[in-house]
Amino acid sequence: MKSDSILSSLSFKNQIIALSALFILSTAFAQDLSSEKSVKPGVNDNFLAADLDVSQWVERFETEGREVYALRNKVVETIDIKPGQSVADIGAGTGIYTGLFADAVGKEGTAYAVDIVPVFLSNILNRAKETGRNNIKTVLGTAKSTNLPENSVDKVFICDTYHHFEFPRNTLASLHKALRKGGEIILVDFKRVEGESSDWIMNHVRAGEEIFSAEVESARFEKVASYDLLKDNYMIRFRKKD
Repeated sequence: MKSDSILSSLSFKNQIIALSALFILSTAFAQDLSSEKSVKPGVNDNFLAADLDVSQWVERFETEGREVYALRNKVVETIDIKPGQSVADIGAGTGIYTGLFADAVGKEGTAYAVDIVPVFLSNILNRAKETGRNNIKTVLGTAKSTNLPENSVDKVFICDTYHHFEFPRNTLASLHKALRKGGEIILVDFKRVEGESSDWIMNHVRAGEEIFSAEVESARFEKVASYDLLKDNYMIRFRKKD
């Protein structure tokens, strides 16, 4: 009985620590968002170059050697999109997932391609016209906001993009506002593990799954599921709390 009591006490203590950490993060998010400082200045500079060549990024992003491209159909299936829903592809890039989302939601639904790079959005619109996908809308975001309309989407998809959020508190606040009641965020990002991940990931991605998850949860989301579909990336589902 004594050992059981100690274990229970330790378990409760750990719960208190976790709740305290989450409270601190929640308080930080609740502070004036205008005071948020960049978590990684210059992280998007290469995308904002005036001479950006979309074709080079198509070649880089849309290759079977890239896990999230090779398994794109399985990823979309896991997200469980319903016809008629509205889905936002955050950091849409070349539109790998935007077109698949447009097909999944059907003619009555909407697929939003959100990016801070105008030429990426132009490329997505051109592709949409070529493929007859009339339910794709583009939204030019900023470093601090997705600029999605309030209560406009049912699901938000963030693939290999969260680590590019220069102002995550502000961006997450805009996503919370854009999601309808019970709306979800599906987060896919690189696994970053000391001693296991490549030097490129360790230098390029500012934090690992635990920290990114805590940031999302502190922005009034709750983690509801995680998936082992990917090897190089993790995939987590969060739901809007209020």
